Amino acid sequence: MSDTRWQTRAESGDWDAIGAQLDAYGGALLPRLLTAPETAHLRALYTRDDLFRKTVDMQRHRYGAGEYRYLRRPYPEPIEQLKQALYPRLLTIARDWWTKLGRESPWPDTLDEWLQRCHAAGQTKPTALLLRYRAGDWNALHRDLYGDLVFPLQVVINLSDPATEYTGGEFLLVEQRHRAQSRGTTLQLPQGHGYAFTTRDRPVRSARGWSAAPVRHGISVVRSGERYALGLIFHDAA
Repeated sequence: MSDTRWQTRAESGDWDAIGAQLDAYGGALLPRLLTAPETAHLRALYTRDDLFRKTVDMQRHRYGAGEYRYLRRPYPEPIEQLKQALYPRLLTIARDWWTKLGRESPWPDTLDEWLQRCHAAGQTKPTALLLRYRAGDWNALHRDLYGDLVFPLQVVINLSDPATEYTGGEFLLVEQRHRAQSRGTTLQLPQGHGYAFTTRDRPVRSARGWSAAPVRHGISVVRSGERYALGLIFHDAA
């Protein structure tokens, strides 16, 4: 399958609406990026030890319950192709956010250039990952930073069908609001669809202009079945 096919899928979304949702909530549903057979193919890779550089038992580290595995490079298709297709669209939103916050945008026009900067700064470990949740598993609220160089948006793609393969396991965003209670957002992701969300914070209007509201993400308890996901993070790890 050509790289153009992945770009076409990424471009098929209403990116004005996606940007507006990200501005308002810190997260937005993306179009369907993977077909059902493609999600099944990626799920089947989970048992291929040779493809992964690290496995994390979430309960052992008190991150929740479940397991995730960081992939080695070169990534199996279509992971790199999806990252390359999504980066330009996310970059436009990231630069707009940094302009609102009065920050200088550090991200170049291409993902390859950005990752070269990460590597020059000592962030060389690949960060694409597959996650597996079984009944009773959940993911504690967290942020995926990994080093000083951070891209402010990331994407998760649901590899399982919530209608037939699991219940529960909603995606969670919790925003810490200044001098107010935190605000939570939940979404059950359709199979094959992406969800773009903030890695660390989002710009919010305040009486003095714009300020950064910290946002964390997680997964609610999976009540039955098995839920797999693909995480696409656009910076590498130290």
